[in-house]
Amino acid sequence: MITLRNSYAQRAHYCLSPLAKNLFQLMDEKKTNLALSADVTSAMKLLELADQLGPEICMLKTHIDIISDFTPDLTQQLRKLALKHRFMLFEDRKFADIGNTVKHQYKGGMYHIADWADVVNAHSLPGPGIIKGLADVGRRKNRGLILLAEMSSAGHLMHADYIQSTLKMAEQFADFVIGFITQHALSKDPHWINLTPGIKLDEGSDSLDQQYTTPQKAILEHGSDIIIVGRGIIAAVDPLAEAKKYRECGWESYLLRCQRG
Repeated sequence: MITLRNSYAQRAHYCLSPLAKNLFQLMDEKKTNLALSADVTSAMKLLELADQLGPEICMLKTHIDIISDFTPDLTQQLRKLALKHRFMLFEDRKFADIGNTVKHQYKGGMYHIADWADVVNAHSLPGPGIIKGLADVGRRKNRGLILLAEMSSAGHLMHADYIQSTLKMAEQFADFVIGFITQHALSKDPHWINLTPGIKLDEGSDSLDQQYTTPQKAILEHGSDIIIVGRGIIAAVDPLAEAKKYRECGWESYLLRCQRG
């Protein structure tokens, strides 16, 4: 049994999800564990960030429903950029309804999320039906699901029992659920991918109770695999230079963890 400290390339062999395996291999080959949270409201700005920062990241996290000038062409252009720069698209939809409803939200509507997003996420609160509903759509398209286990906002209600229940639920669908949004690794099973939001080079908080931690702390102390960075990059004077800093910091922390293993 390998541990969380082993390499992404090794852990890829343990994945039941083809998408999780591909993500681990992409991270290993591209030498990045940085995900960009591109919370912008303009299609042009989103595409600009994807093209400019795509070489530095393993994932681009979108909120497609905040784009004020959305057209279907936007998601087609995002797919082209994802192929060009080798990153995955992660739509941060946070599904939270019964299985039948989320099937329609995922497959259809205005955004047709399943057609372009490699990964989506969901709350486990509704129970396993939400995973079943998403899997009915996503499995045939080789998509992956991330469950929200622990958020980075102060005062969240995702306590220990909730987190463990989320893990148990994920274990029933390990060919589709690829990991967790979390502040701490939930399990030593090597196939789970732990993604941590609220990352900045310096710890702190904002005026709306977002709690920030550093890449080093997230990866070395808490077992994170992918660091999610938003305003720390996109609000910088030079987003590309800042993305390079986060990429380097995240990758060096990962290599140090491997050496300790």
